[in-house]
Amino acid sequence: MSQKDLYEVLGVTREADDKALKSAYRKLAMKYHPDKNPGDAAAEATFKEVSVAYDTLKDAQKRAAYDRFGHAAFQNGGGGGGQHGFGSEFSSSMSDIFEDIFGDFMGGQQGGGRRERSSATRGSDLRYNLEVSLEEAFEGQTVDIDVPSMVGCDTCSGNGAKPGTGFSACGTCQGHGKVRAAQGFFTIERTCPQCHGRGETMDQPCTDCSGQGRRQESRSLSVDVPKGIEDGTRIRLSGEGEAGMRGGPAGDLYIFISIKPHDLFQRDGADLFCRVPISMTTAALGGEFEVPGLDGARAKVKVPQGTQAGQRVRLKTKGMPVLRSQQIGDLYIQMDVETPQNLSKRQRELLEEFNEITTNDNNPTSNGFFSKIKGLFEGLGDGK
Repeated sequence: MSQKDLYEVLGVTREADDKALKSAYRKLAMKYHPDKNPGDAAAEATFKEVSVAYDTLKDAQKRAAYDRFGHAAFQNGGGGGGQHGFGSEFSSSMSDIFEDIFGDFMGGQQGGGRRERSSATRGSDLRYNLEVSLEEAFEGQTVDIDVPSMVGCDTCSGNGAKPGTGFSACGTCQGHGKVRAAQGFFTIERTCPQCHGRGETMDQPCTDCSGQGRRQESRSLSVDVPKGIEDGTRIRLSGEGEAGMRGGPAGDLYIFISIKPHDLFQRDGADLFCRVPISMTTAALGGEFEVPGLDGARAKVKVPQGTQAGQRVRLKTKGMPVLRSQQIGDLYIQMDVETPQNLSKRQRELLEEFNEITTNDNNPTSNGFFSKIKGLFEGLGDGK
């Protein structure tokens, strides 16, 4: 029984190049694939013929032998079992079709079933915790920091190879990065154990970085802390993380900002708050005092007569600047009235005398409160 011409099976001429072979193969394989033609024995047979034809003609040595001797080149044991060595060649073709059809989606590169691989990998991102004072957050500062990280090796220029040497295609996988083992109808593919999937091996590793292309070092960097930066803000410095392996791109450095507690001010967004204790007499008679601002200037605060504990005074535009804005927050001064302690005999006499001449008008809040309590007590008495 005569066998079909392999070029006719693929529908190409004998002058077809590798690109034309692959294009014809992909179209036919997709058309006659068993998954698209369930239960169709004729389609399955055609699919096998197409796969075997392409697997033979894509190999330069096999194609040359076929062009010269025809099917006889693979007979008498040359094929290794069946028509054109169907057992191994078809399983290899099955692996190729998935690589060809889905290779781009998975990030591979077309090229006759062989993928070029790079040993370069991106470096890791780094985190640095930077604590700044409230004054530095108010003014904005340029802060110098030392970051321990992996940096590119100057000796080998980051490629990991000893100067004067280079890389060679892996002898185990011939540069594919993967090795295949046929088991009956199926082909098992795994990462090459020799090159770990890179497709190439280093002739001699760099003695300074042991072939990694990078080494540990502490770097000095300047970080611009903008005005108005808030606690928890993250600053990203692109490319300032760890150097990549064997010349790969560097990762990023993330600066996490925390604000130190201040002795005088508490912050809430762009507003500042300050609690100031004042004497009972100042609260009653009124007065004034000064508070220092973060801008270095002093601000006068007037205390109105009859100021109550917890009462606030607002100083406009004396707070924090708003990040990346021209706006400025406010400063709120809270009055904490301090009760006199450690009274002398004379001071006590004066306070007792003052208490005797105090009227309800002097303490309207407390008198109103106790009047309500008195009314509640009277109501309870009436209910008995």
